[in-house]
Amino acid sequence: MLTKAYPQETLEGDGVVVNRLFPISQRMNFDPFVLWDHFNISAGHGFPDHPHRGFEAITYMLTGGMHHKDNLGNDAFVSKGGAQVFCAGKGIVHSEMPAEEGQSVGIQLWINLPKRLKTIKPSYQQVLSENLPVTTFEGGYCRTIVGEGSPIELHTDITYQHVKIEQNKQYQIYINQGLNAVIYVLSGDIVLAGEALSPTESLLIKADEEQNLSIQAKTGSEFMFCCGLPHHQPIYQHGPYVD
Repeated sequence: MLTKAYPQETLEGDGVVVNRLFPISQRMNFDPFVLWDHFNISAGHGFPDHPHRGFEAITYMLTGGMHHKDNLGNDAFVSKGGAQVFCAGKGIVHSEMPAEEGQSVGIQLWINLPKRLKTIKPSYQQVLSENLPVTTFEGGYCRTIVGEGSPIELHTDITYQHVKIEQNKQYQIYINQGLNAVIYVLSGDIVLAGEALSPTESLLIKADEEQNLSIQAKTGSEFMFCCGLPHHQPIYQHGPYVD
């Protein structure tokens, strides 16, 4: 089943504008995914100290950079093309603040932890751009944030990629049966399964059977692709906690 979806602009943290794909009133989550925020942060704003528990999160930077500090003693900065990853587990307190100049733009994705892992010890991973694998194809490239060749390790089986494609080129997406997938357009215009998608628009895919989809770029385009195996467990999110 394929569903076209639109984000909702909202304000988070200290003056941060995000385009939120979920949770919003139209869809609270997309198992195993809990939250999808496309953020744009200017210097002086951000996410001061706040708590989390019960999920894993990836902050992937498209431009600018992000400074992460937490109560585990981690203090790190990741710039364009890199990622910050934490497992909140039984509880973590952290902050994420942008680079001191310009705009810092990226995607934050929360992934639910299965019930049996909700109380594991929290942890953090920093992955620089040069450590994420990039594969090229005719007319573009794909950076794998989570998946084959990536050093990022999660407790949920997902694939997460950033794809850039030239005008009038195509890119094939394979989704195994039983997975849920998100295709989110960052820039340009693409066509997928008869649906035209523009920036911030997305396609949510429930793969009742194996999917082999061709993405056609009407203009030079960039998009995020993410798919994961649902836990088929209730997702109870209240603010920064997922129980």
